[in-house]
Amino acid sequence: MSPHMPEKVANFAWIFRSNPMVKWAFRIVLMAVFLGMLIFCSLDGLNVGSFQRNFMVLKINNSSKNLTIALQDLKFTDVFHLQPYVDNPNYLNLNHTLTNLTKSHKNLAPVVASEPDNLAEKEAKSSHFHPEVLPLFTAGKDENLDESVKPGILPWVSAESEANYSSKLYAGWLAPGDEPCKDSRTEGISMPGLDGHENIELSTGDIHEFSFQALDDSGKPHCLGGDYYEIDLSGERWKSRPPIKDLGNGTYSFQLQVHPDFHGTYNLTIILLYRHYEGLKSSPVRFVVDRVLRVFWIKFQKSSAQLQEISQCKKSDFVRDVWSGRWTRHAKNDSCPISNDGRYRCQAPQFPCQHPWCDGPLGSLESNGWVYSTHCSFKLFNKEEAWNCLSNRWIFWWGDSNHCDTIRNILNFVLGLDFVTVPRRFDMNITNPRNPSQVVRITSIFNGHWNEISNYQGLNSLSNAGYRELLKGYFSQEVVPDTLIMNSGLHDGIYWPNLRHFIKGADYAAAFWSEILEDLRRKGMPFPEVIYRTTVTTGGYARSMGFNPYKMEAYNGVVLDKLRQYNVISRVIDNFDMTFPWHYDNRANDGVHYGRAPLKMKWRDGQIGHQYFVDLMLGHVLLNTLCAS
Repeated sequence: MSPHMPEKVANFAWIFRSNPMVKWAFRIVLMAVFLGMLIFCSLDGLNVGSFQRNFMVLKINNSSKNLTIALQDLKFTDVFHLQPYVDNPNYLNLNHTLTNLTKSHKNLAPVVASEPDNLAEKEAKSSHFHPEVLPLFTAGKDENLDESVKPGILPWVSAESEANYSSKLYAGWLAPGDEPCKDSRTEGISMPGLDGHENIELSTGDIHEFSFQALDDSGKPHCLGGDYYEIDLSGERWKSRPPIKDLGNGTYSFQLQVHPDFHGTYNLTIILLYRHYEGLKSSPVRFVVDRVLRVFWIKFQKSSAQLQEISQCKKSDFVRDVWSGRWTRHAKNDSCPISNDGRYRCQAPQFPCQHPWCDGPLGSLESNGWVYSTHCSFKLFNKEEAWNCLSNRWIFWWGDSNHCDTIRNILNFVLGLDFVTVPRRFDMNITNPRNPSQVVRITSIFNGHWNEISNYQGLNSLSNAGYRELLKGYFSQEVVPDTLIMNSGLHDGIYWPNLRHFIKGADYAAAFWSEILEDLRRKGMPFPEVIYRTTVTTGGYARSMGFNPYKMEAYNGVVLDKLRQYNVISRVIDNFDMTFPWHYDNRANDGVHYGRAPLKMKWRDGQIGHQYFVDLMLGHVLLNTLCAS
């Protein structure tokens, strides 16, 4: 070692202490490193564990050399071994227990903030305002479905399903923000057609279309799509979700329509729930906005317009992937007591439906007069009709715990039996006690996890070989189920780290079921009618979580897209549309279930919940799907 080395070190330290330029340079370097660490750690879903999981080390031919593969290059089978980053380990337990639900996430109730005053472009007020009816969207036409409308008869508003949904959603998710108006963030909206007007009046029957523009914090247009808006149209006897269309440039359009029989005053509410695809992130609770942007009071004046008649649903009516229905009310009893068993017997069981909104005993729905209809209306079955419908059938259910609720509600409310619970794995021949010759076999396999006591795997349950063989076993016998009802979504919302991985997962699941059906075809065996029931709209506090409405609606579209590509499904029930009007609070749901068994117990908001009639309506819709001509 050189004898001059200590002297050099001493001289360097002296320079560092005395030279101000060196001090400033050192501080700048430290600040840059600190900022870099902040940016790195703020990336969504990134921590040390997830960073390590983003790479896999493979040994080839027992060589000592390792091959590191980036996550984006992994095949779908490799993704099964990766665990997503979970920002909040206390996610709502999706187990079928009410006790767990009442104690989870008390601090996650969404905060609703008012919109900043300077964001809306106000127009001159007028005492009465009659917006013109804008050109309609081109409604998607379903194959084998007669959409012809006679002259002078107005069509119903309809939601439009989009071809190649997965690829288009993925492209929007990846869209770059290479312009100032795209790099900005939505803080409010401008609605030139409605802003600044009082006493808004619209005609019933007609379709009224409006648009609004997303604005940034300075009131300038934000010109990129992907925001998620909740739009609600509610009156005393009507609740619906107006169809909304994202034009991809920061502009959004929606349509309003009310039947002449339901004229009156309505609230139109617009809520910004998430900005640009942020609801699809692995930890969306950090990005939820949940801001009420507009509330308009609109008077729908009764007109002489005639709408296309709503007829009772046929098999061909269930080919639509996306519905645009409404809940209508035909009776109201505000003084009906909640019985000790938690049931709302507000009308007599045989209180009849009103044509054309439904057919059958509306009182048996225990909804205090509410019923759901869409492009067709539904029959509400009595016990005898339901047993005649289901007798000698084998129905196979594959989905989350909402299926357990629906099965129990059909057994108890419709078939007149007494089942306290339906477990996550259930296989039973059920006999009509009044007619022993009528038997229905119901099999239900939980898909939230390959282990029925665990959660948060969803479609990734199929990565387990034993679970796949369990499912295949039911379709490898001499007699196989005649109906397969499937669903997935809630548990997927927690498991999959991003949209790209979920699309791969949905593709794998669709291929798996396609292989099962193809094997039946090769053997010359009859194969089941496949019904896909879309995931519920999660409600209240759950609107901010990993299974929020934005993510569930997107995942519904992806799964349907993949099942259609593999020619798996025969029919669709849009339970997302059915539940959407009731998802803003927890009056009709516990956050993730709309079919809880009746219970006279106060919920998190201090009131006794009415958390079973929406799912009971779904049960009748399923019976329509199974037994319609």
